[in-house]
This record gives sequence, structure tokens and C-alpha cells, in this order.
Amino acid sequence: MFTALKKIHKEKGADPSEFEESVAQALFDLENTNNELKSDLKDLYINSAVQIDVNNNRKAVNIHVPYRLRKAFRKIHVRLVRELEKKFSGKDVVIIATRRIMRPPRKGSAVKRPRSRTLTAVHEGILEDLVQPAEIVGKRIRYRLDGSKIMKIFLDPKARNDTEYKLETFSAVYKKLCGKEVVFEYPVTEA
Repeated sequence: MFTALKKIHKEKGADPSEFEESVAQALFDLENTNNELKSDLKDLYINSAVQIDVNNNRKAVNIHVPYRLRKAFRKIHVRLVRELEKKFSGKDVVIIATRRIMRPPRKGSAVKRPRSRTLTAVHEGILEDLVQPAEIVGKRIRYRLDGSKIMKIFLDPKARNDTEYKLETFSAVYKKLCGKEVVFEYPVTEA
């Protein structure tokens, strides 16, 4: 009964796709072979996995994990992403918590929606998860003359080694998930 299918739990009992099964198999293999990740990966599983085209020759593996397991995944994020990128050679791995957006309550309704379920809060949460292990130190929104917006996100320069090669991937994944144009940069320090 100990198979890779234990590592993926789809909503409403849906069957996983071939790609999701391959990601679950990679997690299962890491749990069995990698001693330093073994105890951390024991109780963790994923919701889904999607492959996203970044540009014509690069792809990203977008792994969705349950919201309540996001802290456990953050503890081992750097090591897990490094190992998964070895398994999926040439593909950048991004781990994002599954969040749900609720529609605003109807007029006259007594039901309130939690602030964490608003569109803005969910998009902010996705952005935080996306740039992990770096932190966001600044945001700017630029409005163009034609009415379009572009967001500039400034990341902490301390995590430059871990995230610099993935900036284009971050932009492509966020555009795919949220439909917003984003540019990731590191702030310029004045000497």
C-alpha cells in the first residue's frame, strides 16, 4: 500500500494525471532514498502539479500543496526544490499553497467572508509562496498610458543566490495563475 499515490490527494477523489503521478513518484522516491528529507516528507502530500511554459526552451513545474501543510513545506523548501530540480532536469520547481477565493457576500446577507479569502489576499499569498525562500522588500505598480499595469516586485538581495536564475520563471507562473504582469528585481543599493 506504500506507493506514490499516497503522495497526492486530489479534490473530490479525482484521478491524477500522468504528470501529477510522476511528481508524486519523485516525492515518494525522495522520501525513501534521501535520509535528510525522509522524516520531513513522511506526512506531506500534494494536491496537484502542472507544467507551465516559461519561454520557448524552459519549463516550470508548479506544485500545489494543501494550505495547512505550507509551513511544513517551507521548512524544507530549499532542499526539496534542489532535489526535485535534479529529478526534473532543466525545469524550475515552484511550490505554492492551494488557496480558495470566495465571492463577495450578497447584499443583505449576514454571512461575512474571511479577509484571507478575498482576491487580493489570495494573489498576495501566491506571490509570497512563489518567491520562497526570498522575501519581498518592496512593490511598485506602474500604470502605462494605454491603461495597462505592471507590478515591480523587489526581492531581498540576501536570497539572490537561490532565486536569481528563476526570476523569469516567477513572472511566467504568476502571469499564468493570476493574469497579472509582474517584473521581479533586486533593489539597487547606493554606495
